[in-house]
Amino acid sequence: MPELLTIVVVEPDPDRARLIVEALDDSGDYQVHVIAERAALARQIAKVNPDVVLIDLADPSRDTIEELTLATGPLDRPVALFVDRSAEGLSTAAIEAGLSAYVVDGLTPTRVRPVLDAAIARFRIMARMRAELAETKRALEERKVIDRAKGLLMRARGIPEDEAYALLRRTAMDQGRRVADVAEALVTAAGLLG
Repeated sequence: MPELLTIVVVEPDPDRARLIVEALDDSGDYQVHVIAERAALARQIAKVNPDVVLIDLADPSRDTIEELTLATGPLDRPVALFVDRSAEGLSTAAIEAGLSAYVVDGLTPTRVRPVLDAAIARFRIMARMRAELAETKRALEERKVIDRAKGLLMRARGIPEDEAYALLRRTAMDQGRRVADVAEALVTAAGLLG
């Protein structure tokens, strides 16, 4: 059985909040918290630490979207924004700000579950892409350090590149460390000595 999702609904209007909560109750088993006041929103959301945040706005502005985005932590969890009206460029601004879903024409009970599922799926895809990008950047930086270390060994010992790499690899294995860590230590030491 999947873990119970905790959902924060940001909605100042009690009637609209009730409709959203009822739609969520009808579409699944969730732990729902309604936040009516946007003052100190980030702190209120952090206190609940939800899995998903749903925000309902009648008429957003770019400033409101940026404020809500900062407060809801879209890199930490899926955030879906439901709006009644949208000015040109706001949907792009919302997605660029990290929101997982931007739904125009308000929130209706039949849309809650599909939008919730889509927001979660999009968030997971983006999180996976961010992790892959970070890993690729880390690997590239490690490759640069290893290349610098090989160059240092080639000059200092007068050996070809493949022997320099073999020496780094053998040293790493002997010390139970990663090649990149040994290379980093060599580059750092050479910087101190040079």
